[in-house]
Amino acid sequence: MYRLLACAGTGSAIAEALLELAGLPYEVEPVDPWSSEADAKRLAAFNPLVQLPTLLMPDGSVMSESAAITLHIADRAPDAGLAPPPGAPVRAAFLRWLAFLVASLYPTFTFGDDPSRWVSDDAAQTELRERTDRHRERLWGMVEAIPPAAPWFLGASLTALDIYVAVMTHWRPRRAWFAQHCPRLHAIAVALDGEPRLRGVWARNFP
Repeated sequence: MYRLLACAGTGSAIAEALLELAGLPYEVEPVDPWSSEADAKRLAAFNPLVQLPTLLMPDGSVMSESAAITLHIADRAPDAGLAPPPGAPVRAAFLRWLAFLVASLYPTFTFGDDPSRWVSDDAAQTELRERTDRHRERLWGMVEAIPPAAPWFLGASLTALDIYVAVMTHWRPRRAWFAQHCPRLHAIAVALDGEPRLRGVWARNFP
């Protein structure tokens, strides 16, 4: 049994959705490290960065970093099709955009969500928040501009990339912005809103 340390609406929703689609046995342990010191200490015991998602493995080990968790789940449940197998024509594109989402887009939240962690001046905090928000929009524009595929990110098959899109479009700049500026990504997110297997996940994370 996997145990997912999770906070509703955060990046742990990605791991939760992937575990659900993979059909792997798991349970969710809610933690809120931002508002509960006890939860922060609990999470830090497994992940010194105090970041979500953090996944407690069946063998007692710990896995962090959403891309690593994604690839592990895909390896454990290959029939779920969450990642193209090695040698598949779209494997390289999958790896490229998975890395892009976690290495380029994610840091805009790391620095922009709580600018006071990085700069003390109020004006500098406001500027950091605004600049990271604008940079994120530019990055999403790059994703939107890749050669079109339908109905999913890589074409005919749903992969983990689509789960990232469905979750991350709930974050700044949020769905209305995507509908206007990134209609292809918005269509993916809306399609996954109606995925029957994920109703419980979405209800817990985005009620």
